[in-house]
Amino acid sequence: MVAAGCSATSGDDPATADADGSDVGGDVVLVTHDSFSLPKKLVRAFEQETGYTLVHTPAGDGGELTSKLELTQGEPLGDVAFGVDNTFAASALDAGVFAPYEAPLPDGVEDFRLPGDDDHALTPVDTGNVCVNVDTAWFADHDLAPPASLDDLTDPAYEGLFVTPGATTSTPGMAFLLATIGEYGDGWTDYWGDLLANDAQVVKGWEDAYFVDFTYSGGDRPIVLSYDTSPAYTVKDGESSTKALLDTCFRQVEYAGVLDGAENPAGAEALVDWLVSPEVQAALPTSMYVFPVDPAAPLPKQWARFAEQPAETLEVSPEEIADNRRDWLTTWTELTSR
Repeated sequence: MVAAGCSATSGDDPATADADGSDVGGDVVLVTHDSFSLPKKLVRAFEQETGYTLVHTPAGDGGELTSKLELTQGEPLGDVAFGVDNTFAASALDAGVFAPYEAPLPDGVEDFRLPGDDDHALTPVDTGNVCVNVDTAWFADHDLAPPASLDDLTDPAYEGLFVTPGATTSTPGMAFLLATIGEYGDGWTDYWGDLLANDAQVVKGWEDAYFVDFTYSGGDRPIVLSYDTSPAYTVKDGESSTKALLDTCFRQVEYAGVLDGAENPAGAEALVDWLVSPEVQAALPTSMYVFPVDPAAPLPKQWARFAEQPAETLEVSPEEIADNRRDWLTTWTELTSR
């Protein structure tokens, strides 16, 4: 939930030689989406323990990140990428963006691996559910019952109230498109036609939707696409003023991977290992408002009450996404461009 800054440090010290003559240290460049953030003390600890200097390079929202990685395949923007999720991952693998690397994983994390990633090029780091969220305080003030389902978003009662990031530029936006495909099948285009006719707004990225247009942040739209963890962010005086609609959710898993052609592959592997370390996994909920993939990682106390997870999520298989993603996005772009 926190807008990313360059939380990692940078430097250009040359690598030093280990006792066996191999190079260690130097820069290791981490390319991420704009919402990446981890405590500086963790970054310093990584640098001190490994001898590498972590350089953080934001590359836009998740969709933009994936596109840039594909366009620079073989001559990458850095050594490691974090933030490609299960809605875009198959495309990145097909493009040869990532090099094989099987990181040591805590017990239970294997469950989050991407089906079809036989080379283990992608390491799961965090998870969460993309869900429609509502500003319950706004609805109470306007004496209007909030929506409860995807169907409700097309009801004239909610005309002009919903904002979502785009499917071509945002991984949450892509997850929402997949949620509608999972719910309506081939009828998803009719649903989107009705949604847009009800004056749904499509913006570039999640941060634009949540921090600009959502009423909680001072905007004028009280329904926003966000996460099941978001209500834990809006707690004041022991109560949350927002709520996730748990019947609208699509599970998102974010991955890290060593980039093919990385200048510092040893540093890249050390960095991937670090992202699934107990220290980083424990920091994810308060740093990025996502669930760690390590089931043993502790969660903030208030998450038990306010970060409620859905019992079931809307689903589209990775194979179906890989086979149809391009056509779906082309159709979606045509719909939203009218």
